[in-house]
Amino acid sequence: MNFIANKYQANEVLKFIRQNANLTQEELAKKINKSKNWVKNNEQGINRYFFEDLIKIADLCNIDIIIQKRKEK
Repeated sequence: MNFIANKYQANEVLKFIRQNANLTQEELAKKINKSKNWVKNNEQGINRYFFEDLIKIADLCNIDIIIQKRKEK
């Protein structure tokens, strides 16, 4: 499945990754040594996570982050 992340807000991307991995907020939090509130607040858009957090989460959830140039129209 391909997911074009730049069409979504950062909080939506995090939630998509977590749900795609069939993890609860608490389970993801434990895996990345963060609190459940950290996950919840990021998914709600209250806080913003760093790119290195996204890489760690994607790695744990077996998701590749691929950066590619957009196709010219």
